[in-house]
Amino acid sequence: MDYNTLADPRTYGNDPSLHELMTHIRQHDPVAYVDAASFRPFYAISKHADIIEISRRHDIFINAPRPVLIEKAIEEAMANQPAALRTLIHMDEPDHKVFRGLTQDWFMPANLKKVDAKVESIAEAFIDRLLATGGECDFVNDIAVWYPLRVIMMILGVPEKDEALMLKLTQELFGANDPDMQRAAPTEEERNKTLFDFFNFFSQITAERRANPGDDVATTIANAQINGELIGDLEAMSYYIIVATAGHDTTSSSTAGGLLALLQHPEEMQKLRNDPSLLPLAVDEAIRWVTPVKHFMRTATEDYELRGKTIKAGESVMLMYASGNRDEDVFDEPFKFKADRRPNKHVAFGHGAHHCLGHLLAKMEMRALYKTLLEKVQDIELIGEPAWVQSQFVSGLKTLPIRFTAS
Repeated sequence: MDYNTLADPRTYGNDPSLHELMTHIRQHDPVAYVDAASFRPFYAISKHADIIEISRRHDIFINAPRPVLIEKAIEEAMANQPAALRTLIHMDEPDHKVFRGLTQDWFMPANLKKVDAKVESIAEAFIDRLLATGGECDFVNDIAVWYPLRVIMMILGVPEKDEALMLKLTQELFGANDPDMQRAAPTEEERNKTLFDFFNFFSQITAERRANPGDDVATTIANAQINGELIGDLEAMSYYIIVATAGHDTTSSSTAGGLLALLQHPEEMQKLRNDPSLLPLAVDEAIRWVTPVKHFMRTATEDYELRGKTIKAGESVMLMYASGNRDEDVFDEPFKFKADRRPNKHVAFGHGAHHCLGHLLAKMEMRALYKTLLEKVQDIELIGEPAWVQSQFVSGLKTLPIRFTAS
């Protein structure tokens, strides 16, 4: 097994092959040293317990300066110029806690109850859109990428007319190494063009919300204050971007991948049809199964011993969430999709201080869509080969051709 392929986006475009590689690493070299061409070396952390341990030690393993895997040349270029992006995933304490707190209430149960009915209404509208396709569609491109986008735009307070632009920019940002999704050649210049378009869009939103505040997340971000002063432009734009992109791209991946898993495990689909009360468990299982965020990087601030290896200060680790979520020591039959899996201690949302801010919203959205899908649609089947996004960071299905009949 060539561990260096963990750094190759194409590896993530073949889900079975990816899991074969990760399983080998878990079983033979769980803290594997990876020294791939074009990248600074890192340790691949493959075991669930080790991912939890490192995540809890955010005082030792920090996000900066390398929150995700990028090529060495790009890292060096970024080190010599002002930051283009500074989101929650780029921050460590004390900044991380302060900035996370700006919107945290928005994603807590009390606030989400206020939008529950709207989310259910949006789910119904998208299943009606599915039915309007006439019995065949690409579930990813016709439904899954648009549904959570509509939800997050509603929460942000961004009009529906801007959804297509937001989807395009998100796919360019997260799928920058996939030939089907990138803006052009995956250069730093092209990535910066995508960020510039994001900044341009959200600068207008900021001006509008400062002049006319509303009851939405965009208003919260635009008017947020740190130490008595308005949030800086870089931090505000970065905040919009992380909410708008992570708030829908990962959910669409889990939603589509969960449906594929149910089609591949028809007995589990039937289990859900027989007992819809299992939906919350099935949603968590879909998220474990897909694990759209494949990794985050952390950098050691001091020497740290893990499974007999010394991770030296300044060296980085890759937290392989998709591997942790198939760990045989934690999950019974990890390669079987179980709609009623319990317990399900997956790490798809991360763990500890950086646990995903929007995890409750994501699960709410998926429950609403699956509930309506099971009520209105039957006899769903695959009519072609699904395909995965080629990206080491956020990856899920990019096509899922299905045929169905209405209930």
